[in-house]
Amino acid sequence: MAFYQLKRVQLIQSDIDTLWNFISNPANLKHITPEYMGFDIESEDLPEVMYQGMIIKYNVSPVLRINTTWVTEISHVVHKKYFVDEQRVGPYKMWHHQHLLEPNDTGVKMTDIVSYQPPLGPIGAVANLLLIKSKLNAIFDYRTRALDAIFNSSND
Repeated sequence: MAFYQLKRVQLIQSDIDTLWNFISNPANLKHITPEYMGFDIESEDLPEVMYQGMIIKYNVSPVLRINTTWVTEISHVVHKKYFVDEQRVGPYKMWHHQHLLEPNDTGVKMTDIVSYQPPLGPIGAVANLLLIKSKLNAIFDYRTRALDAIFNSSND
């Protein structure tokens, strides 16, 4: 059983309230996801702030423009500290994504920890080596740049 983790840490030049309001709004995920992912939220009438137990349905095209349904549940929320989204339906056998926030003197340290298991056992392990790991890194590289542009660019 192949199991992997991706961890990213980013310093966001923002106060905790502003950053929390941005990342806890499900609609903003589209703003920090690469266009080539074909990411669209299909759930209707989502509130502007996530809550524990919230189910969100997306359509994504992660590989070869093949549309895939991805359903996540916001399984844990501690206001202005962290939230966790977990895949309920989608391309992975298991997906658990922690979003951790820690205010400091220069802004907020945001840590993402993604624990995942590809499907198809040994074939998934090879797919991770050849494609999945690099694709996830590219998505999080994009996300880092997008958040930098939103929060860390100079307003002079």
